[in-house]
Amino acid sequence: MDSRQMALFAAEKLDSKKAMDVALINIGEKASFADYFVLATGGSMRQIETLVDEVHDKFDEAGIPVKHVEGKKASGWILMDYGDVVINIMTEDMRNRYNIEKLWADCETEYYERNGNE
Repeated sequence: MDSRQMALFAAEKLDSKKAMDVALINIGEKASFADYFVLATGGSMRQIETLVDEVHDKFDEAGIPVKHVEGKKASGWILMDYGDVVINIMTEDMRNRYNIEKLWADCETEYYERNGNE
């Protein structure tokens, strides 16, 4: 699975658990540490825990181990590092505060939209 496929896989799993505003930011040309950021907003800490668990479980099932996880569940922001793809799951307050989309505004950003094939 290449980095784009991994980012889309993560977006699909986040969307399946009702994450809000799932975005894929292609940072590959601007950063040496990863190719994509995947951003998602959870409506509560409980939902964020569910989103983290879902991503972790589905990547594990696909044979892709997480390299590193940062953030405490009560912090409002969990970062999951899968090498070429870094997944950021956060509360709306944290997402607005750090505004990652604005920091990487010169990179291609797309918002994941379910294609209706459920």
